[in-house]
Amino acid sequence: MSTSTEVAPDPVRRRSLYRGDPGMWSWVLHRITGVTIFFFLFVHVLDTAVIRVDPNQYDQIIETYKTPIIGLMEIALVACVLFHAFNGVRLILVDFWSKGPKYQRQMLWVALTLFVVVFGAGAIRLLQILFSHL
Repeated sequence: MSTSTEVAPDPVRRRSLYRGDPGMWSWVLHRITGVTIFFFLFVHVLDTAVIRVDPNQYDQIIETYKTPIIGLMEIALVACVLFHAFNGVRLILVDFWSKGPKYQRQMLWVALTLFVVVFGAGAIRLLQILFSHL
């Protein structure tokens, strides 16, 4: 006579990559933009320090910045600074305003809307300047 054996249920498969809501992506972008801004400031301090060593070399470095690729990178830098600033204000409100955690999602959408509007206007003007110098 054989007895029936119970089979263990299949283990629940969990994903290793968190697929969160917009707040998680906001956190990731805040870190990325912060590192990007830090890198820009590092390069800016280095190229500005060259003027004390050799003014002619400084002029050559500044000439290399007058290319369309660098112009596009400047527009990307403006995007990083604006997103980091608007999201930073939102994070300050979440941390220090008693109702901040309750309204953090709405504040995220307000910050993103402000970013799109301000960056859109700025990008249009920066692109006009970029194309006029080509």
